[in-house]
Amino acid sequence: MSIPDYQSLMLPVLKAAAKGEVRIGAVVDELADQLQLNSEEKAALLPSGKQTIFSNRVHWAKSYLSKAQLVELTRRAHFTITPLGRSVLEKNPTAIDNHFLDQFEGFRQFRERSTDGDSETVVSVELPVTDTKQTPDEIMRAAHQQIESALGQDLLDRIRNSSPDFFERLIVNLLLSMGYGGSRADKAGRTLGRSGDDGVDGVIDQDPLGLDRVYIQAKRYAAGNNIGPGAIRDFFGSLDRHKASKGLFVTTSTFSPAARETSEFLSKRIVLLDGMQLAALMIQQKIGCRVEDTLYIKKIDEEFFES
Repeated sequence: MSIPDYQSLMLPVLKAAAKGEVRIGAVVDELADQLQLNSEEKAALLPSGKQTIFSNRVHWAKSYLSKAQLVELTRRAHFTITPLGRSVLEKNPTAIDNHFLDQFEGFRQFRERSTDGDSETVVSVELPVTDTKQTPDEIMRAAHQQIESALGQDLLDRIRNSSPDFFERLIVNLLLSMGYGGSRADKAGRTLGRSGDDGVDGVIDQDPLGLDRVYIQAKRYAAGNNIGPGAIRDFFGSLDRHKASKGLFVTTSTFSPAARETSEFLSKRIVLLDGMQLAALMIQQKIGCRVEDTLYIKKIDEEFFES
């Protein structure tokens, strides 16, 4: 089965709390077994890699139940059901979700919280309580991914409208920013120009003497104009003329399945980098883009409140 969304976990979490004071980690393990999640589902991580998806959703279910005052936090990582929570279970609900919790004043205050004051100090928070199955963490990360996807497309559009020389310099600079070229990165990379380059557009020296080199082919193509196997074989021939053992073929479009298969069977190591991969690396290395804003996600410091 797929990993349940956090709203589907609210009722199971409340039932687990009815047993008395429980530890959140134990509830995560208990519900994972109860729901018969397989090992992959139990181990699946959030994009941050710091927490499993299932654990994150159980935590959010517990948090929302707490805001509705159906459970209360007793000590670090522990919670229990409240009298209000027991009264809810006595009615034997088939499910608990955000709309169900909206009947409780504590939950309504949580999602629509404001403070009185002058217009410059008023803080108004409207929590989107909808039928979405995603936790706030997942919504935030999905939005971030959407923003980066749009940025990646904008980067590719700009590159396609640039000159071939600019594109070649971009690839060399990107590789140097990724650490290729060693300690002398300022002198390790260069473009070879459009004439007399024997099918090679740039080169990165991996050592001070240039004994180990990575040769680059860069094709600035429009979307849909995919690279075929012939171009890969031509690049292979260029590497052979330069007595090179490895190369990087970059395009702003993509590679056909036949081209990828060809690169796998050739005797020289040729890495293929398509447009989407190129854009992702540029964003990662802050090449052609910059940080516009930084959002900090904070949580309770449990040690601060321990006596």
